[in-house]
Amino acid sequence: MPDSFRNGVYAGLLVAVIAGIWLATLWRSERQVRLHSEHLLSQVEKKNWRAVGDFIGEDYQDRWGNDRSRALARVRQVFSHLPKPRIEASGAHVRIENRQGYWQAKITVGGGPGEFTTLIEERVNSLPAPFELEWRRRSSKPWDWKLVCVRNPSLEIPDRGL
Repeated sequence: MPDSFRNGVYAGLLVAVIAGIWLATLWRSERQVRLHSEHLLSQVEKKNWRAVGDFIGEDYQDRWGNDRSRALARVRQVFSHLPKPRIEASGAHVRIENRQGYWQAKITVGGGPGEFTTLIEERVNSLPAPFELEWRRRSSKPWDWKLVCVRNPSLEIPDRGL
């Protein structure tokens, strides 16, 4: 076997091993839940409601009585009052249990000048408890996670019939 062919085989194997390690790191459940959470918040900031909807599972339910469609409607309504929304998450950490992922962080919002901006900022930014986003892995694909619940025990949302 010529040396150049053997060197090519070794180089190809090395590239395949490096790519495999990189993909294994990229597709770790903790990383996927962290990335999905960050991307969800980024899409909410951009008011890209179609993309936000793509993150939310059909079986979404939360303690405020929201299902998927009602949660999307409420988020859209709140962020319609923030002309230039900013969402910042601090102290984020992720835990994985079976096919469930939990992302938890203190979230603060800002929105530039607006009629209801101060009210929304005060309400969300003063919450003592962090938000928790619960994600569920839907299939054997490592990137197939959907949001199934949002929690914050300090947040009270009155039912206004929306």
